[in-house]
Amino acid sequence: MAHQKSAKRLAKLLDYILGRRPDEFGLVTDSDGFFKIKELLKALSEEEGLTYVRRAHLDEILITLPDPSFEIAGNSIRAKYRQHLPAHTYAVDLPKLLYHCVRQKAYPHVCTKGVYPTGYASVILSSNPNLAQRMGRRIDRSAVLLTVQVQHCLNKEVVFYKAGEALFLADFIPPDCFSGPPLPKEKPDSVKGDGPQKPVKRTPAGSFFIDLEEKMNPKKGGEKQNKKMKKQKKRREPPPWRR
Repeated sequence: MAHQKSAKRLAKLLDYILGRRPDEFGLVTDSDGFFKIKELLKALSEEEGLTYVRRAHLDEILITLPDPSFEIAGNSIRAKYRQHLPAHTYAVDLPKLLYHCVRQKAYPHVCTKGVYPTGYASVILSSNPNLAQRMGRRIDRSAVLLTVQVQHCLNKEVVFYKAGEALFLADFIPPDCFSGPPLPKEKPDSVKGDGPQKPVKRTPAGSFFIDLEEKMNPKKGGEKQNKKMKKQKKRREPPPWRR
């Protein structure tokens, strides 16, 4: 019974997130009202007492509860009744600043090329820096927070759309319309050792050395050969009875 109540509470929360206020959780629907399930699970894991929720719990609600308020298609999920979802409308009363996070590794590239959509059809920005950071940590625990100057964007003919109370959408953010932390300095290549290293002479495999002394002085080479012959054991004479 307790397990069933837990499923009902989760279903009620999903009805609120998917069908009414996804923007509170930093979620944006696609053109058909779908959310990526992995993004939904990341958002749920940030809520107290919901870190346990997995895809299996969503499937369980569909099977066990009558007339669930959502439907699943592949790796996407959406509310069945979407009339209360915030519409993506042209933004009129824009705040002076908006916020967006990018991956730490992509930050140097973004500073020169600007911000483009990644994983979504539009760049998702928030008027709340805390929410922007929360969304950024879903893609990179070390995500970099950008502060977007809205008026500069409007001067560059950037069009913003509203996707709820705190979320805004844009096709592109030019590189000179936002600020962020200073770029990390490139570390110079470290040189090992105090001075230049001497080249190591290597002997090719299978090579041999010529004795130049023997080559230049054949007589001396002959003496060496005689010494070698003397060192060899003399052949023993056979005993008389074997002759």
